[in-house]
Amino acid sequence: MVQLKDRYIRFDWAIKRLLRQKANFGVLEGFLTVFIGEEVKIVEILESEGNQQREDDKFNRVDIKAKNSKGEIIIVEIQNTSELYYLERILYGVAKAITEHINLGDTYREVKKVYSISILYFDLGRGSDYLYVGQNNFVGVHTKDHLIISAKEEGAIVQKYPSEIFPTYYLVRVNNFNEVAKSPLEEWMQYLKNGVISEHPKAPGLSEARQKLQYYSMTDAERYAYDEHINAVMIQNDVLGNARQEGLEEGRAEGRAEGRAEGRAVGRAEGELSKSQEIARNLLGLGMPVPQIMQATGLTQKQIEQLEK
Repeated sequence: MVQLKDRYIRFDWAIKRLLRQKANFGVLEGFLTVFIGEEVKIVEILESEGNQQREDDKFNRVDIKAKNSKGEIIIVEIQNTSELYYLERILYGVAKAITEHINLGDTYREVKKVYSISILYFDLGRGSDYLYVGQNNFVGVHTKDHLIISAKEEGAIVQKYPSEIFPTYYLVRVNNFNEVAKSPLEEWMQYLKNGVISEHPKAPGLSEARQKLQYYSMTDAERYAYDEHINAVMIQNDVLGNARQEGLEEGRAEGRAEGRAEGRAVGRAEGELSKSQEIARNLLGLGMPVPQIMQATGLTQKQIEQLEK
């Protein structure tokens, strides 16, 4: 049984509020080293639109500039946003991470490799694993070989796989983890899901997390803000999860009644719109700003404002 004094702050909150100082980089470096699979050293937390810390800023991303084991600069984007169009959201986030951190006038050579790590505390879809990794590769339609790109750099011909340049996406499906923590990756997953860190963790970063991320080390005000954050995330995830399921069921029912492909498409669209409006009403009731509700539901500002009347 976990003792009260051993309750640890959830990681998505910690990276936004407590781990931005250089003295605390060890926790983040351990996390990245385990999930990316090579030693990572943080250079800085990048300042961007996504990193702004406003009172209503519950669901956005954190960008990190780091060096990998080869000394190459990489940008890591970590986000915990629950939205109806999540894959589109992470694509948008990666594009912003790339464009926000290249200076005007730089050559395309300055574009950095981006790792997008999504910590998902909600149901994204079907799949039995708790960690999925996706990369961009170009495969021959007939030969099935992988294309290797040749480029001239500093007088030498350098060959690279597209996956060395294009973003790598990690989807961490926290709720799918049901293993006994034996490996460093499993130790991190245990912490992400249950807030549990063993007394003598083997995984990089978790020893530091035991020292720095204790819930009862926070002030009363910090604990209150943290509890409100967790409540808001849980409510949003529940609302979105129920709406996805209900929207799909309504769409299928109407589609079956019509008996035609057109009926199914219309049914799904109407069901999803109805549930998106229901989500928006709930989030308005929570006091969430309209721009964030637009991101979460896909509704336009006008559609949301009509719900307030």
